[in-house]
Amino acid sequence: MALTLEEAINQLSNRASAKRRSAAKRLGKLANETAGPALLHALQREIGDRRTWETQYEIIMSLGACGYRPAIGLLAEIAQEPTDDTALYLALGDSIVRLRSSQDGFAAPLEWCLDRGDPSLVDGVLRAIAALHAVPDAGSVNRLLDFLDPLDPYDGLRYWAAVGATEWPGDRVHTFLESCAAGPRTDVADAAAASLEKRHQGQKGTTMNRQTR
Repeated sequence: MALTLEEAINQLSNRASAKRRSAAKRLGKLANETAGPALLHALQREIGDRRTWETQYEIIMSLGACGYRPAIGLLAEIAQEPTDDTALYLALGDSIVRLRSSQDGFAAPLEWCLDRGDPSLVDGVLRAIAALHAVPDAGSVNRLLDFLDPLDPYDGLRYWAAVGATEWPGDRVHTFLESCAAGPRTDVADAAAASLEKRHQGQKGTTMNRQTR
């Protein structure tokens, strides 16, 4: 039986990292802001222990899912520290965008993460944007594409951009998606082809609506 909110919060203090990790993952699924303080406290205890990076990953992702904005400061601090645990940066990018965008919009957290220049952080940003069906402004899109265009065609960082770019503005986006669709990675190519089809359908629908007015 799945843990209740209270049970999952209590389990964050379990001696076993696997138990703490499963508790954090459960809280992410519940996405209840009430769990925020306990998750933040748990992250403060865990951070710096490289043995528990998987648990830290789930806690960070859950803070974003729960919408607990007081965690932004600590997440930003961690994102500026060097680490070999790239998955943590992915989680940080995802959660920082989720938490800041609710009040700041997408441009500010997106630009902040891009300024760090870390691919894993940007990967998290792109995943959050795709999951939230967000539409960045034209300036942010151009900055993203400045980061993505020079990448090797096999680079998986293109994947979440290909998924999320369905409604991104600008002809440059169309060119980027066409490049991905023709690329050698099947997952990226399939995602880009699907986004191109949706863009085409959206443009077709807009044209038809104009004609019927």
